[in-house]
Amino acid sequence: MKIFTAEQIRAWDQFTISHEPVPSIQLMERASIAVAHWISENCKYHRKAVVFCGNGNNGGDGIAVARMLYQKGFDVDVFVNNLKEKFSHDALVNLKRLRDISGISIKKFSDIDDYNFDDKTMIVDALFGTGLSRSLEGEYKEVVNQLNAKKNIKISIDVPSGLPTDKIIENKDCVFNADYTLSFQSWKRTFLHPEAGEYTGKVFILDIDLSKEYAESVAAEYNVIDDHLIDSIFQPRKEFSHKGTYGKVMMIAGSYGKVGAAVLATKSALKTGAGLTFTLAPECGYEILQTSCPEAMFFAGGKEHIENFDVDENMTCGIGPGLGTHPQTEKSFLNFLKGYNTPLILDADALNMISKDSKNLKFIPEKSILTPHPKEFERLFGKTDNSFDRLELAREKAKELHVYIVLKDHHTQIINPKGEVYYNITGNAGLAKGGSGDILTGILTSLLAQGYSEEDTCILGVWLHGKAADFASEKYSKESMLPTDVINELGSVFKELNKRTEKDL
Repeated sequence: MKIFTAEQIRAWDQFTISHEPVPSIQLMERASIAVAHWISENCKYHRKAVVFCGNGNNGGDGIAVARMLYQKGFDVDVFVNNLKEKFSHDALVNLKRLRDISGISIKKFSDIDDYNFDDKTMIVDALFGTGLSRSLEGEYKEVVNQLNAKKNIKISIDVPSGLPTDKIIENKDCVFNADYTLSFQSWKRTFLHPEAGEYTGKVFILDIDLSKEYAESVAAEYNVIDDHLIDSIFQPRKEFSHKGTYGKVMMIAGSYGKVGAAVLATKSALKTGAGLTFTLAPECGYEILQTSCPEAMFFAGGKEHIENFDVDENMTCGIGPGLGTHPQTEKSFLNFLKGYNTPLILDADALNMISKDSKNLKFIPEKSILTPHPKEFERLFGKTDNSFDRLELAREKAKELHVYIVLKDHHTQIINPKGEVYYNITGNAGLAKGGSGDILTGILTSLLAQGYSEEDTCILGVWLHGKAADFASEKYSKESMLPTDVINELGSVFKELNKRTEKDL
């Protein structure tokens, strides 16, 4: 799914209006029907809606939603700033329709203090949409601050008022703090970054049937990984295949006290379907690995840390989990890197050793996959002020080094050597535990060994990792789920993928 800028979204609306063709008021009606339907289906306890409307088209959506919710049996009141203000044409049409309904009161912002917000009241924000290009100020800022102080359920239409769609918010900006955001047709970039995403609550993308021709023909540098993309990438297991069909994985991981990281990476590589899996680890991990991962073969790379990076060229290597940064490990690893030309998956301590000298970056083989978390990224490439700037720096470095960067975050970003970005929306806060990154390294190494391209490996691997975590959180909760639970749920994800790709009889 492409992510469009606010300007492109406006153009998308206009393209739909002129090419379908459909009147703009009817397009507003579509959007409002989708919002009213979602609220009526999901907010059965909260039977009273208070809708705060601006005088633009987002306000027009809100006014139409108020009418529709009333028709569905909700008690509804509408707040506007000033009825004498100039409304957009379509907002004014809906305001006139609303006035014909005697059961809905239209109030002013100044009436908020005297209004009874009981526990069955939901607040619907339709003050400003994607067209807002400035910070909230004056009465709008005051009313948003008042509403944010309420404990009621809060729902934003399209975007939380005050939240820009294409740039980071300023620290002092006032933004409506939604519990749910009902947005139209596609994700907005700010929803996917921690500095802004905290204002959206849970996001639902509502299809209002905007022009598919526009969506397909207009280029976008930013994308969201969706089921359609995953289904186009996933390759079901072939019936007439053997272990050689699915490649050889070499996990280079572990050191004294950190053998568990090697176990997690090895197990996840096995569970993701690698044909043959090997683990290069120190001798101190031999019994642990052979006992916990009997399906994998063990190679000793040293006694308590890896000193020997001896790898066959036909193996796909994932390097870094629990590796440590012992001087001998570092020396051997960098020497290995200088003489190796095949794409690698580099994580954790592999990245930390590279980051000690910027000259080491040039030794990374082209098309390699780097999987830094924010701190590791900072060590590699430098400090940035926020996640937007960090992503832009990652785009520069991916182009410069001709590598793939998997920038781990709540919504992990995959950046290819052309600078294109794919945001992942599977996964949850249960992954915020040590060992989660080791699992991802194993998954990526396994997929690359099986013949997926580097880009498809990143997209499918990150999605798989997050999807398995979602299944794990449903079973055990985000608090109690373990990285091993995520590994065990990989099978459930593959069952779902295979079911989706089966041809109907």
